[in-house]
Amino acid sequence: MNETDLIKVFQGIEDKFNQAIVTNDIAEIKKCITNDWVLVDSQGGIIPQVRFFEVLKQGLLSHSTMTKRVLRVKVYDNIALVTGRGQNTGTWQGEPMEADEWVTDVYKKESDKWLCVLTHLTPVKN
Repeated sequence: MNETDLIKVFQGIEDKFNQAIVTNDIAEIKKCITNDWVLVDSQGGIIPQVRFFEVLKQGLLSHSTMTKRVLRVKVYDNIALVTGRGQNTGTWQGEPMEADEWVTDVYKKESDKWLCVLTHLTPVKN
């Protein structure tokens, strides 16, 4: 499969992941990630899945929009590196927030389904 086709495939996977995040529903998010998924960002460092879900449960974080444009995909057997640019809005600790970020998602193919293992966020500097 060429990179253009891979980008289309993973754009669909990323769109489903984004929709799951916007639901703020842990069960929906778990359908898109592995059991050991982690989030890495400039403010919180390495955030384990359990911590991310605690923040959602407590209502400290919620997303109202999330989009991501896939720009690059590289597949190595059952591992895929997906890089793109994402924007999201929502609330953090009751305050409005919005982000514009470079996003790298690492996917692992499990039982013919791509699941995210790691999400790394880097703020876009304007």
